[in-house]
Amino acid sequence: MVVGGATLLATGRVFGIFELFVLGAGAAGLLAVGAVTVLRRQVDLDATRSVHPARIHVGADSRVELCVTNQAHRASPVVAVRDTLALVPPPGDGNAGTRAIGRRQARFLVAPLAAGGQDRASYRLPAEHRGIFAVGPLRAEVNDAFGLWSKVTTIAPAIELTVYPAVETLVSAVHTQGDDPTSGAPRPATVGPTGEDLYGLRPYEVGDDLRRVHWPSTARTGELVVRQLELPWQGRATVLLDVRTTAHTDTTLEAAVSAAASILAAAWGEGALVRLTTTDGTDSGFAAGHTHFDAVMEHLAVVGPGRADGLDAVVGGLHRAGNGGSLTVITTAAAHDSDLDLMAGLHGRFATPTIVVVDGAAGPAAPARQPMGTTIVRVRAGTTLAPAWNRIFAAPLRASSWQ
Repeated sequence: MVVGGATLLATGRVFGIFELFVLGAGAAGLLAVGAVTVLRRQVDLDATRSVHPARIHVGADSRVELCVTNQAHRASPVVAVRDTLALVPPPGDGNAGTRAIGRRQARFLVAPLAAGGQDRASYRLPAEHRGIFAVGPLRAEVNDAFGLWSKVTTIAPAIELTVYPAVETLVSAVHTQGDDPTSGAPRPATVGPTGEDLYGLRPYEVGDDLRRVHWPSTARTGELVVRQLELPWQGRATVLLDVRTTAHTDTTLEAAVSAAASILAAAWGEGALVRLTTTDGTDSGFAAGHTHFDAVMEHLAVVGPGRADGLDAVVGGLHRAGNGGSLTVITTAAAHDSDLDLMAGLHGRFATPTIVVVDGAAGPAAPARQPMGTTIVRVRAGTTLAPAWNRIFAAPLRASSWQ
């Protein structure tokens, strides 16, 4: 309007066309009237806002509740309120990477409010992508009658919405096949009245009490063997997530992260100690509390492809004493055979390792090579893990693995 009005004024004056000069003057008048109208509309609004729930999984919905209050001494004009939703880039990432979804907004009108009056509104936020999102800031916008001018005021700061990966209902793999004394039982158990009865024998580890060495078995095997005097009931579950850029596409990464979240959720639901490790060096350690589980899920919400290839270092760390229980490795069909063999070598420290192979290729799934001492679960990106996983870890198999 400014450029058009100036052009009309200049053209009308140069060529002496009075009608063009009048149109240009009219455009300038509209601009002046609109500016004065917007400046005179004083907006003194305050808003409170909450998100329920503030942590959800992909596929669920969250609800934003708003309460707008007019703090001015006179009625407020009609105000357009706009709330935005944007993905917060992970730390160290200048942008949202391959999972950027753009900026979305919710926009609605607030009718005139009397002095001290309030109005409430709500809207639904569907969770379609994992990540940490900034909801807001909430802005109020006043426009003139011609839509030429607007004045925007922030009336509420931004708040966060955390979207965890999608979680499927899986059978827990805490109690797997294999000889692992730390795999645990499904519930607390007492072996004897005193709790000092012999439960079993296991290899000696640094720090074990030498008074518990079982000398007959040590003499027979040639290696130190100690007595385990009580039955562990709280199992341990470790998930190793391969996030190397050389192994993933955007599709396979999302499927792998969802698989990791589902497996950890199933183990945590049974009261097991859960642990997440990734090839970029992240290690959550073992714990079972709500705070620990939420921290693991929050990391899975923002994890992206890692440039560093730390597979050798991570596997070496899992070989050290103090590890045990069930182990699930999640990788893709792009992993080399040497990588699978390296992961399979962990069966000496854990019970039978499970390797979930995510295949992102089109067409029928190729048969997966199965390293000795492992269980292979193959799933195609875009499909569900539950059918293949639950078929392997059925209840009879789980029971036979710990009895």
